[in-house]
Amino acid sequence: GVLGSGDFARSLAVRLVCSGFKVVVGSRNPKRKASLFPAAAEVTFQAEAVKKADVIFVAIFREHYSTLCDLADVLVGKILVDVSNNTEINHHKESNAEYLASLFPACTVVKGFNVISAWTLQSGARDGNKQVLICSNNQEAKRTVAEIAQVMGFTPVDMGCMSAACEIENIPLRLLPAWKIPIFLALGLFLCFFTYNLIRQVIHPYIREQRNKLYKIPIEVVNTTLPCVSYVMLSLVYLPGVLAACSQLYYGTKYRRFPDWLDQWLQHRKQIGLLSFFCAALHAVYSLCLPMRRSHRYLLIETAVKQAMEKKMTIWVEEEVWRMEIYISVGIIALGLLSLLAITSLPSIANSLNWREFSFIQ
Repeated sequence: GVLGSGDFARSLAVRLVCSGFKVVVGSRNPKRKASLFPAAAEVTFQAEAVKKADVIFVAIFREHYSTLCDLADVLVGKILVDVSNNTEINHHKESNAEYLASLFPACTVVKGFNVISAWTLQSGARDGNKQVLICSNNQEAKRTVAEIAQVMGFTPVDMGCMSAACEIENIPLRLLPAWKIPIFLALGLFLCFFTYNLIRQVIHPYIREQRNKLYKIPIEVVNTTLPCVSYVMLSLVYLPGVLAACSQLYYGTKYRRFPDWLDQWLQHRKQIGLLSFFCAALHAVYSLCLPMRRSHRYLLIETAVKQAMEKKMTIWVEEEVWRMEIYISVGIIALGLLSLLAITSLPSIANSLNWREFSFIQ
């Protein structure tokens, strides 16, 4: 059974029907909503739908839970699957699932399917996240919902008792929780190096020689800043491992817990490394764009005019040519190696490697 007629309820009904389940949808306006659901799903009033179903997906907002109180007698002994989410993290003192359980103590409430989007339900488990997080105080009810999720093509994950519902409901509202510290770190380093390079390449020549070099800010200053950030971020990937090893040697054991700051640092190494690769890739693109600037063309023409006026046939300097060729070649190789490190940090690639292979690449 599905109570509700919103986007998620419609997608859920479609996926259940495609998975071979007999679906009955409960709506306050069944005649008007029937055309929105697949023909194989029966659309009727909520009271009739509740009578015909053993497992009922409650796909309505928390504010409307109280409207189901009139169905309390019919809901006795049913399994209610709460699929709702909040608009803010920890918006209420108790989770939506716990609130639903308090309204219907004679029912068994299971929290699940809230981390799956309506698009994923319609497209199938091949798109989006395949995991369905489930929690409940009743093991049999959890097993029933888990079997439904498996038939639908998803991977059920048992998160424990109902007290975990609050944590599950917060998951869809979090915005890159593991990336916040690395991103702020990268931005802080970028601002520091950008300020230094701005003073060195733009402000200092203007003060000393009254030369206006503001045109360097969008490309040259940024391009000089990016590799500095990339190198420092890459060093911050491997430095905590060295500190952890020193700590283990100092205390003579590998079972002593690391300090919280070092533990957090170790857990953010993958994100820091990927941001290092991102800065290096941007640096490569910026470097390719350097000859495309109009300022570079002006300087090139100016150099050619000076050479013609001085009647120089060539200004070829063998040492400078070789230095630049080697410089660019080593830079390309370095970017390739960093790309290899970034690719092997992806879960799908890392999971296919054993520890010795991963250590060899590192």
